[in-house]
Amino acid sequence: MALFETIQPLFVLSGFFVGFLVGMTGVGGGSLMTPLLILLFHVQPVTAVGTDLIYASVTKTGGSLVHGLNRTIDWRIVRRLATGSIPASLLTLLALWLLKVNAASYSAVVTKVLGIALVLTAAALVFRKRLLETYSRRVGLLSEEKTRLYTVLTGIVLGALVTVSSVGAGALGVTALLLLYPELPVVKIAGSDIAHAVPLTLVAGLGHMARGGVDTAMLLSLLCGSIPGIVLSSMFAPRLPDYALQPGPGGDAAGGILQVAQCLTAPGPESRRAPGSAC
Repeated sequence: MALFETIQPLFVLSGFFVGFLVGMTGVGGGSLMTPLLILLFHVQPVTAVGTDLIYASVTKTGGSLVHGLNRTIDWRIVRRLATGSIPASLLTLLALWLLKVNAASYSAVVTKVLGIALVLTAAALVFRKRLLETYSRRVGLLSEEKTRLYTVLTGIVLGALVTVSSVGAGALGVTALLLLYPELPVVKIAGSDIAHAVPLTLVAGLGHMARGGVDTAMLLSLLCGSIPGIVLSSMFAPRLPDYALQPGPGGDAAGGILQVAQCLTAPGPESRRAPGSAC
């Protein structure tokens, strides 16, 4: 009971907002929640990443159940992505353990990779429409064999990136799937991406938890908002047209993401940001 007494309304509201968006589009779990925790709540980057990974795993489990009931998950895509991402996540965690990275160095690695991942996410949001049009015009449909191979390779990249930064499974994953599976409706792309993120973020999150990088009280508050949010939006998603489920041009979101990336990659101490500062 003492744990439930620590629930904070702002965390609950943030969890609901991000969970609702993830259920609709598959995007936002890491690229929105981690920046929110760092900028708005001044959480240490390592703790923000670890907590967000466990948060994403539990939240997206709820979304996957609803998408599964609505038959908006392509399990073929989930298996292909997981074939690459789960081994990549385990190998990344193993490499960090074998290298015996200390707390300070680990924090620096997480911070830099998070900054890079956020820049890539911002680019995916801003240039997605142009990228899809160019790809469709120059490449077109791939053979089944090449589609399978590139999906597994996408999983490998996402596995390593998400394990260190918590960012990429949504914006980057959905963009890659839109390129590889243009014939699928967006709701199935989002549902498949959400389902794939469950085991990936769980494996990566447990690795961070083993290093003490998860804030349990904050996690509980976030889940109190995110689970209702993602279940609600996942119920509505199949009833909406494709254009309503795709993130817009992303200028404002990308600008915010880039601001966080700049804060993270700027030289200086990585401790909590001063209240009221841009970083």
